[in-house]
Amino acid sequence: MMRSVFAGSALTAVMLLAVPVLGTASPGLAGIFATAPSSSAPVITAADARGIDDDSTVAIIEYVERRTADEQADAERDATDSEHTAQAPVAPAPVEQGGSSESASASTSGGSSGGSSGGTSGGSSGGSSGGSSGGTSSPAPSAPEPSAPAPAPQPEAPKCPAAIGGSTPGAPGKTSAGGVAGTTSGDLQSFAEKFNAIRVANCLPPVPFSNIRYDSCMEQRLFWMAEDPSTDPMSAWGHIGSKRSDGVPSVGCDGNLAGGSGNTGATVAQKWWDSSGHRASLYKPTYTGSTGGVCILFAMTHGGVPNEPYSFTRAAARWTSC
Repeated sequence: MMRSVFAGSALTAVMLLAVPVLGTASPGLAGIFATAPSSSAPVITAADARGIDDDSTVAIIEYVERRTADEQADAERDATDSEHTAQAPVAPAPVEQGGSSESASASTSGGSSGGSSGGTSGGSSGGSSGGSSGGTSSPAPSAPEPSAPAPAPQPEAPKCPAAIGGSTPGAPGKTSAGGVAGTTSGDLQSFAEKFNAIRVANCLPPVPFSNIRYDSCMEQRLFWMAEDPSTDPMSAWGHIGSKRSDGVPSVGCDGNLAGGSGNTGATVAQKWWDSSGHRASLYKPTYTGSTGGVCILFAMTHGGVPNEPYSFTRAAARWTSC
């Protein structure tokens, strides 16, 4: 806008300077600068310009036309905000590809193929590989973790031995001097069967029935206790060192003891197993040798003096070598 003001001022100054030079003798010039009755601005008219052949008048008209065109151009530039337009990015001028249409074709095909191959392959390979490695496709499977080692095979539990049958050598079934009944073959067999049944049930090898025997030495001690004249059944009862009420010294051999009313060879075998001390002594669960050389000695008495019934029994047994 400032340039338009300056241009208008310059034009006015030129016109003022031009009028005196031309003088007042040219009446047509006054017609050129005639003013309209309703406007204060000078209006250029061509009505009176015909017939004027003064070169200076033509020059002034051409000058005015050029200035008018320049002012319009300036106004258009001002309207486009040249200061900000200058800041806008300008597209680079196209680079001429030297050569004929063949070069252009080569350039196009090169650009296409290069762009396609470079872009496609590069984009595909880069995009695919990049996408494959980091994007849409699943990650590469990791190495499988080592499996846990298989548990060590457990040693097989030894098979429990089977039950055996047989008969014991038997017992004499004698009676003491005091009238106490001694061990019978039935007592011995009943004890032997239960003894081996308990062993097999607890995975212990049975003892051959022929090695389960009557023992007269232990029976002598049982007779000694049963003939105590005391009415107390516990009088003289016990291991070596116990005393009888009448003072008769002990005789016979010691062993694991059991007694009471209603006992048999089988019930005393169970009582000895149920007692930890007797179990360790008579059954020997920790023994790992052969039972072929093992002998189990047994004895039992029925009744006693002065008035014990036959059903009241005393028994003894021990583990020994044959």
